[in-house]
Amino acid sequence: MRSSSRVTLREPSYFVLAALLDGRLHGYAVVKRVEELSDGRVKLAAGSLYSVIDRLLGEGLVIADGEEIVNGRARRYYRLTDDGQAMLAEEADRLATAARVVHDRLPTPTSPRPQTGQRSTWRTLPA
Repeated sequence: MRSSSRVTLREPSYFVLAALLDGRLHGYAVVKRVEELSDGRVKLAAGSLYSVIDRLLGEGLVIADGEEIVNGRARRYYRLTDDGQAMLAEEADRLATAARVVHDRLPTPTSPRPQTGQRSTWRTLPA
């Protein structure tokens, strides 16, 4: 199993791995699923997708899982490895922890703003 020395996944890699949680997918299906999962925030062109896939293949996070010919073109399928699923889970936990740090400190609409203990540096100048 991979060591958890990697600090973060880039957003496109994160969403490609998340897309593959649904099972094996071919490239175009990955692009569409990434766009859905990210609410349209991550849109991968073919070149970007295959750069991400190549990197994830090299890291052992995904594997090629079959190929078929559709309309005269090769359609290659990819699937998540156990290491890929573990890496994705680690990253999801890291992001959730980071989000909790902020959400737990944000004032609610009914609570006063937290005091920082610092005085304002703004001064009123005489007219």
